[in-house]
Amino acid sequence: MTLQAKLFTFLLFWTYSFSYGQMDQYRYARQLGETSREWHQVILPDEIFGKVRADLSDLRIYGITENRDTVEAPYLLRLKMDEVSDTEIESKIINAVQNENGYYFTFQVSSAEPINRINLDFGEDNFDWDIQLEGSHNQQEWFSILKDYRILSITNGLTDFQFSALTFPAASYSYFRLLIPSDKKPTLKKVALANEKYLEGTFNIFSIAETNTIQSKNKTTEIELTLEIPVPVSRLRIKVSDKFDFYRPVTISYLVDSIETQQGWKENYRTLTTGTLNSIEENEFDFESRVLQKLKIIVENQDNQALTFADFEVKGYVHELIARFNQPADYYLVYGNELASRPRYDLVQFNDKIPEDLTELAVGDERQISNKQLTNAQPLFQNMAWLWSIMALIMVLLGWFTVRMMRSK
Repeated sequence: MTLQAKLFTFLLFWTYSFSYGQMDQYRYARQLGETSREWHQVILPDEIFGKVRADLSDLRIYGITENRDTVEAPYLLRLKMDEVSDTEIESKIINAVQNENGYYFTFQVSSAEPINRINLDFGEDNFDWDIQLEGSHNQQEWFSILKDYRILSITNGLTDFQFSALTFPAASYSYFRLLIPSDKKPTLKKVALANEKYLEGTFNIFSIAETNTIQSKNKTTEIELTLEIPVPVSRLRIKVSDKFDFYRPVTISYLVDSIETQQGWKENYRTLTTGTLNSIEENEFDFESRVLQKLKIIVENQDNQALTFADFEVKGYVHELIARFNQPADYYLVYGNELASRPRYDLVQFNDKIPEDLTELAVGDERQISNKQLTNAQPLFQNMAWLWSIMALIMVLLGWFTVRMMRSK
């Protein structure tokens, strides 16, 4: 590329960049409340998720200053997820005895910290026991912690399911004693005691517009859940009304797209998670947050009767933007640009400096952005005379460079 061509390209790009406002590149905007401090949080409304890119990369916060300049407020996208901290407590098995009740395993704790979870690791693949757990300070007087607590393992060609974690209100003892009512001595390979602290995230519960259940001939039950609008989903709870024991493989997927064929519309689904629907645990399934409107649940009944489902609960973490506002302006949340790339802001490297006490900004109603900007902010070259003057200057400069190069030859 010649020097003239490079200069022309640069000046043309520079002129174009000042001729159009940044907000014109987006389809939708919502005005934000008045900023009263540097940092604020913006809770994303559910209605926007069907109009943004799947990775939310086209979200921007633009402001219009009194001088009609366009400024951009940097932000961090956060999901109000569960917070789990797990402190493992050192322990060792000091005794293993048997009597007419079964096998007792006693383990000593090396810390006075409360314990609320014990993970048991057995050598057996298949078992079904109703255990008891007790605590003591001196091994003379024992206090009941869990009674008739069921632990279970099923491993075969169709199912690989295990539930051997004991959870209970925090208890502080020097010794714990586990009773397993079994005729054969269990192979207790490892015991892991922990103090688990769990802070549940903030969720939205989404309305289900339609539920469709299909009993298939290939011994499966398919349930389709259609939500009212596309929303970010990260958790599904399935409530079964049957009271008998059951353990069924389950696959949860979501609708990606639909393709029209000669036989009609064909729906394409992608798996979110797999697991086991069972009568012991809370049938709550977590997966990576995904914007979707339709879920499909496939339950493998094998040779068993189909289950009766009482209810379904679809939930998603609240999404928020933590934004920094450096100057006064009328700010807008804008979105809806398929060509936008994910923004890169410096504050990602300094998120430890974000204050705890954030004020939430109100989010206004959605407005569609036309070819003109939402506010009175005007392009720099609204007067065409300015634009023609710049173009004339470009031509003069190109001519001058051309003559200079010809003389140099």
